[in-house]
Amino acid sequence: MMTPRETVEALDKYIVGQEKAKKAVAIALRNRYRRSRLTEELRDEITPKNIIMVGPTGVGKTEIARRLAKLVDAPFIKVEATKFTEVGYVGRDVDSMIRDLVETSIRICKSKKQESVKLVAQAAAEERIIKILTDEENGESKDNDNMNNEMSPLHMLFGGAQKKSEPVLSEEEKLELKEKKKSVTERLRNGELEDKLISVEVETSATGGNDAFLAMGIDINVNEILGGVLPKKKKQRKVTIKEARRIFTQEESEKLIDMDEVIREAVEKTEQDGIIFIDEIDKIAGADRKNGPDVSREGVQRDILPIVEGSTVNTKYGPIRTDFILFIAAGAFHVSKVSDLIPELQGRFPIKVNLEPLSVEAYKSILVKPKNAITKQYAELLKTDNINLTFTDDALDAIAEHAYMANATSENIGARRLHTIVENLLEDISFNAGGNYPETDVKIDKDYVIEHLKGINDDDDLQKYII
Repeated sequence: MMTPRETVEALDKYIVGQEKAKKAVAIALRNRYRRSRLTEELRDEITPKNIIMVGPTGVGKTEIARRLAKLVDAPFIKVEATKFTEVGYVGRDVDSMIRDLVETSIRICKSKKQESVKLVAQAAAEERIIKILTDEENGESKDNDNMNNEMSPLHMLFGGAQKKSEPVLSEEEKLELKEKKKSVTERLRNGELEDKLISVEVETSATGGNDAFLAMGIDINVNEILGGVLPKKKKQRKVTIKEARRIFTQEESEKLIDMDEVIREAVEKTEQDGIIFIDEIDKIAGADRKNGPDVSREGVQRDILPIVEGSTVNTKYGPIRTDFILFIAAGAFHVSKVSDLIPELQGRFPIKVNLEPLSVEAYKSILVKPKNAITKQYAELLKTDNINLTFTDDALDAIAEHAYMANATSENIGARRLHTIVENLLEDISFNAGGNYPETDVKIDKDYVIEHLKGINDDDDLQKYII
């Protein structure tokens, strides 16, 4: 478990500024670890201190959540508050966020278990591939097996089909088979057969059938409900050995994993370590209540309240307590204010963090400092077409100033404005790159920026790039 300082340092690699927000989430994460080291009696008395982040769009609220999810070894989901409606109306109910969190936890725990049995599963998968290759070299026919597979279970039960008996091999044939198997194994492990096609039998699951329920606002997976009743269908596929190894390894891993244990661990991990990021919470905060509660605003707040306060939600894996799940909410609050949320919900988010608007210096830092900086992304993209793209320091200053002015004079979309500007700036280079051209060095300087960004502050020029 990282210390708060280490968490902030990790977030600094991707997010410029916003120190208060990064410290708040770092402390909240560390408190989860501290709580886990207390006695069980005291642990039940300590609940997470939920956080609400307030700031204009594009300043890093969602990015903090995304990077946080990759840092922590805990179930994490991000939900949009606007997708929920009050119970009884068409739309997703708020309980679905807990069900989604459990599914995420199941995937995490299952992935860990698969990793622990990976070597055994790979060995078993290799044996299956070797058997298929050896049978193909021996020219064995599978017609009898296929005939038996196609017969009904009742026919086979009452003696309609006899199991194919294994042929009796002489000592010479056994030795020959052993040599073939050894040769196939050696070629397989040397990577000589990766692109060879073989026939494998894979399970197919029925798809569809849920759209009608989703259209009515019912979040039900019909396939999961009938999964234990309907038999799984199988079909023959021609795949490369590389793909067959992946399929067989997955199947063998499933056999080695105890799903009851996975579910038990996942449920505990969800209840004790789960984190839910509720974005766009300002969109369900309505200041005008003259005409009564709004089902898409105050009604949703009332439904979210018991989950944030602590309640029990029924899922297909059993009941889930939400008392110790950490909730992080975020919103721009341009039109509404945090005080427009219902008082009870405000009280469940005791830590309020204001994110600062971006300055010219911040825009310049965003262009170059993060590991996934925009300029680095475009340089790598164009390198595939033999273009070595570089930016001078004065060019970065000019781009940052354009971004700041564009946000000041029109809709403020924060750092997303940089994508708009850089895309427009490199439009001609991206269009003309490609083909069999020799390696070319392209340097973007201040003059180039000024020349190509004339009139970019006009809304009409920017609109086509804003999604």
